[in-house]
Amino acid sequence: MIRVLLKLSSPALRAGLQALLASDKTIKVVNDSLDEENDVDVIITSTSFASLSDTSTSLSASFEPASPSSAGILLLGDDQPDVREMRRLSRVWGILPTDSSAEELTAAIHALSQGLIVGAPHLLFESEGEPVERGPLTERELEVLGLLAQGLANKQIAVELGISEHTVKFHVSSIYTKLDVTNRTEAVRAGLRGGWIAL
Repeated sequence: MIRVLLKLSSPALRAGLQALLASDKTIKVVNDSLDEENDVDVIITSTSFASLSDTSTSLSASFEPASPSSAGILLLGDDQPDVREMRRLSRVWGILPTDSSAEELTAAIHALSQGLIVGAPHLLFESEGEPVERGPLTERELEVLGLLAQGLANKQIAVELGISEHTVKFHVSSIYTKLDVTNRTEAVRAGLRGGWIAL
């Protein structure tokens, strides 16, 4: 059971989210009390990105000391946050627009409970005019990692990128080394946590 805490100032938004999440029997919305906060998996809030001059500091202050550091934070909003600051948070986080569907919300909650970063691509990634933070990976390695996340085999990745299967294996091996992982699942998880790819 995934325990979700709604930290929302709007009673209407809280009621709406409770109704949407009720369709997933593996999710339990808990009461906003100290006892409940000690054991939650995901916290949903409608914090305004525009009001966060220092996103990571502001969020950390907003959820301490009562909220557990292991709980993921799902932010609902329509403005693009400072993703570089968000990546400095010590906990997992996600970003969705306020008009997200029940399916998108439940999928995000499940992903956050597994330690993954989630969100709408237009909120997670910088605009085309700004440099994209790639982390330790090259542009080609990011392409390969993105295709790994889609479940493609080495041969399929080779066809998709117009390179040899041997070259794909080389890139995959390099990704494993740079991300300090041993398999595809761990590599994809690291890519999602770093915010370099999105599902």
